[in-house]
Amino acid sequence: MALIPGRPVDCISLKALVDKGNNRVIFVEADEDFVDVLLSFLTMPMGTIIKLIRSKPPTLGIGCMNNLYESVENLDVQQLQTKECKTMLLNPKNAVAAECKRLKINIDEPHKYFICDRKNCTLFSYKLVSHYKDINCVCGGTIASEIELFEKVQLQERDLDARDNGAFVKGLTRFIISDELEIMPASYKASLSLLSKLGVIDRTAVEECNFNVGVDEVLTLLKCSLLSNMPLTETLLKHNPVPELGRVDFDQGNYVKSRMKKPASNVNGKFLVKLVVSKSKNMVCFAEASEDFVNLLFSFLTVPLGCIVKEMHSGTSKGCITRLYNSVKELDAKQYLKSSKHKEMLLSPKLAPNFSYENHPLGVKENKHPLYYHAENRRGYKCVTTDKTDISSKELKVSTLIVVDPKCGVEQTTSGGGFVTRPAKFTVTDNLVITPLSPVSCLSLLNKMKVLLSDVEERFVHVGTEEALRLLVASFVLSLSVTLTYFSLLKVNGKN
Repeated sequence: MALIPGRPVDCISLKALVDKGNNRVIFVEADEDFVDVLLSFLTMPMGTIIKLIRSKPPTLGIGCMNNLYESVENLDVQQLQTKECKTMLLNPKNAVAAECKRLKINIDEPHKYFICDRKNCTLFSYKLVSHYKDINCVCGGTIASEIELFEKVQLQERDLDARDNGAFVKGLTRFIISDELEIMPASYKASLSLLSKLGVIDRTAVEECNFNVGVDEVLTLLKCSLLSNMPLTETLLKHNPVPELGRVDFDQGNYVKSRMKKPASNVNGKFLVKLVVSKSKNMVCFAEASEDFVNLLFSFLTVPLGCIVKEMHSGTSKGCITRLYNSVKELDAKQYLKSSKHKEMLLSPKLAPNFSYENHPLGVKENKHPLYYHAENRRGYKCVTTDKTDISSKELKVSTLIVVDPKCGVEQTTSGGGFVTRPAKFTVTDNLVITPLSPVSCLSLLNKMKVLLSDVEERFVHVGTEEALRLLVASFVLSLSVTLTYFSLLKVNGKN
């Protein structure tokens, strides 16, 4: 992966205990720097994760999420509310980007800030700021001038208590992390427990090794946390690439049965989706959907990983991201985390500002923008800040800014709609490939699946919060062309 220009090349040192006979990492010993990086995975939106994993070959699939991502890539921007909607879905923002800036190794792109390129518009006229470049301003100019975010705290970091320097974890803390990413406070008892769990009796069979972890290793860890039960071994000892999520060591049938036990919610506040079903195969051929359903599916790319793991309840997928999530639940926030608020950021992460929309079925909370201020001095230096005390000098010209919602542009400050234009019709395949509706393509799809027209029937399903959450998890863990079929079985099981 190419490093972002200007980003310092940092490494984190790890001390590992390795089982020589089995060539496997038993555990690593690390401080807050490494643990912060691991925990940041839970805050990343799925679109960001797909983008990062694709940057490091070989590209491996995560359920049907890759298909959703590629569907957005292939979709004409005319089908979206604005051209920025495509960028939002392919490069979604992290709601806790401010905290992630403190990471020693941050593999995500930092937020950028743009103001109007016309002089004085930001100070005296429309006072707009955007995270996205080249939006047309109300004044007729273009919001294209990048501007620095000034943070006084950066100038004072040397004076901060060392225990406050981290992103999520308190400084000066030590942890041991198992090969399955279970994080525990460092102790002799915990290390003995891990040795016993792996059946390591002969202490001469283990050795201490030191490793340096950089950007490349963090990317591998991110991928392996989702796809492998030995992410530290895969990363540090350079084992073979891991399989796709949903293809190995995962019983999709049992997963479907377990999710079907929970009853669906009532039909109030829901929208309808038409499913075209093969009666003989009892499977969905495709769905014919409006913008409501497609907005929901595309929004899966904006949901933080921690939200999906939270809805999985028990470790239902390959990989060990659930163990990482459960480790956060077990950690004492007062003793090991910066605050209970930081624990909540990891266990119930929010959508980034402007990434939700009216009547969003998932019900995931959206973070709010801070107040932004624009300041300019007599020499022409400009900056944006969130702390008004940073710009209290009488020599500065100051204005309070309005953040542009990229889903609707500058004509409105808020958007009630989603990402897709209204009205619109789409075809959604069983493994969540989304294309504009085409009767010819639908018939070709039936021919490809060898489904006779006489074998086809239409079924209608209602989609609300419970169904949306089920489908979110299914799209993450199911990949073998069964996602919509699973969804339809949930909905029509009583009938069948």
